[in-house]
Amino acid sequence: MGKMTEFDVCLVVDDDEDILTAARLLLRGLFADVITLSAPEAAVEFLQGRSPDVVLLDANFGRGATDAKEGMVLLERLLAIDPDAIVVMITAHAGVNVAVEAMKRGATDFVSKPWSNEKLLATVRTAASLRRSRRQAPAGTAQAVAGEMPLIGTSPAMARVHSLIARAGPTDANVLILGENGTGKELVAQALHRHSARRDRPMVSVDLGAIATELIDSELFGHVRGAFTDARADRVGRIQAADGGTLFLDEIGNLPLHLQPKLLTVLEQRRVTPVGANRAVPVDIRVIAATNMTSEMLHDPRHFRQDLLFRLNTIEIELPPLRERREDIPALLDHFLDHYARRYGHARPRVTEAAEAALIANDWAGNVRALRHAVERALILAGDAPLDVDDFALTPSPQYRTIPSAAQASPADDLNLERVERRLVEEALKKHAYNISAAAAELGLSRAALYRRMEKHGL
Repeated sequence: MGKMTEFDVCLVVDDDEDILTAARLLLRGLFADVITLSAPEAAVEFLQGRSPDVVLLDANFGRGATDAKEGMVLLERLLAIDPDAIVVMITAHAGVNVAVEAMKRGATDFVSKPWSNEKLLATVRTAASLRRSRRQAPAGTAQAVAGEMPLIGTSPAMARVHSLIARAGPTDANVLILGENGTGKELVAQALHRHSARRDRPMVSVDLGAIATELIDSELFGHVRGAFTDARADRVGRIQAADGGTLFLDEIGNLPLHLQPKLLTVLEQRRVTPVGANRAVPVDIRVIAATNMTSEMLHDPRHFRQDLLFRLNTIEIELPPLRERREDIPALLDHFLDHYARRYGHARPRVTEAAEAALIANDWAGNVRALRHAVERALILAGDAPLDVDDFALTPSPQYRTIPSAAQASPADDLNLERVERRLVEEALKKHAYNISAAAAELGLSRAALYRRMEKHGL
């Protein structure tokens, strides 16, 4: 069975081989095929024959280039071939100015070098979802595809969450979901949508943490032709695209203060005015918002308008962190083992008692998302062997560490350079919970050099 991924093809165009390697390693879990090209002409030829989900495009080519002229020209050439192409610009110079100009010329979003892995993944996933929605929906609309991941948990804290979903879902009340990163806020939003009378209409998701601040206005509210330089066609915003359905505003805390009154007007009047338009368009939406901000920060008017908060949190659902519902970890573990065994065509592995105890004892700073990634990695790398503590890349308490048998060779006795390098890289990654920057610093390597060694050793 082949590897299952969320999307098909990502094209990365950059003249820096280290950037191409880093992008390929990072994105290979999201796309079935990550194509990397260093020459602009090769990208033009590629787009003439294939239609990728996302194009990651460098703003500058050639030694010393910083004005983004080459990237802008290539952007226009690619969009001339495929006007519906989703292009995310990569820039290391004058990021904001380049991003605004790129957006005016048709780019969807941008990322800055050096990028944050989590930020790049979120940006590219949002962009690919937009491409998918444009392909599946009629012209002028966008439809997000709901995930299949269930909301698992029978602990008292999760029982309260399930109860709130059951009661609030069938209503049209706006809902605000609070919780740390990785707790499953989007899953709650999807469950609310499935329980609603709008279930057969689109649920449109907007990750406000993955969109450049300067681009949020156009992304949410849309724009009309001529609204700004190079706005060559009307663009339907996400609010209008959700008409009749549900609008999910993820990371609502990232909505700039100057745009909060505009969203408040939409919620009060049920009308949206695209950038540059003179006439408002009626919309029928239910809004579900989510944030990792604390309740205290949300109630601070310096961070968030209180009248908008009043409109958004008719119902408030707070998701507990995984460390506060450890009794749910065995059920989550079972689900992820089944899920990834099917995905990768493996037999479901056995988990040792010591490993399960370590998983339950772990604090899981990344919550359910971190547990999910740990299980996926362990299943891929361990093969048919039972999964033990070390397979999950944890830093467990001493009582959960496995004790090597006397028959096992001491690392000090193994002088094979390849194995020693692999062991050092793996130990650094585990120590820093796969934070690439921290692990690279510990090893005295650049991020790009660490990525190359990870690819070399299959890490």
